[in-house]
Amino acid sequence: METVGDLVAERSVLVFARFAVTAFFALIFLQSGLNKFADSDGNIAYFQEQFKQAPSLQGIIGPLFWALAALELAAGVLCTLGVVTLSFASGGFLARWGLGASTVALLCLTFGQRMAKDYAGAAVLAGYFAVAMTGLLAFAIGK
Repeated sequence: METVGDLVAERSVLVFARFAVTAFFALIFLQSGLNKFADSDGNIAYFQEQFKQAPSLQGIIGPLFWALAALELAAGVLCTLGVVTLSFASGGFLARWGLGASTVALLCLTFGQRMAKDYAGAAVLAGYFAVAMTGLLAFAIGK
């Protein structure tokens, strides 16, 4: 059993939570990042349409797109490597960094949705953010 204050958690549940959340973001961001690079023209056109309500972003959509694509791909790769090495000597080092990068990517996506005035889309991202926080908490508890 692992304890933090009054919180008590079974070690096997923590290990599974770490694995499941890291694998979840590996799937999400590896696919999304690869898709952005594979179909960059289509994705940039989608972003330009999505952000037509945000005139302050019009001149920088391209660089923001590539920064987001790189961040998502990095998060996906780190989470994938984290899943593979989670049970080995790393102790979850890559998984933690992957979850951190995933959280930053989600914050960037939420910012974009809010700037585009897509409030429903931004609200959906809150669920993903909650999963990321749960994963980070699972790593914070115990060893």
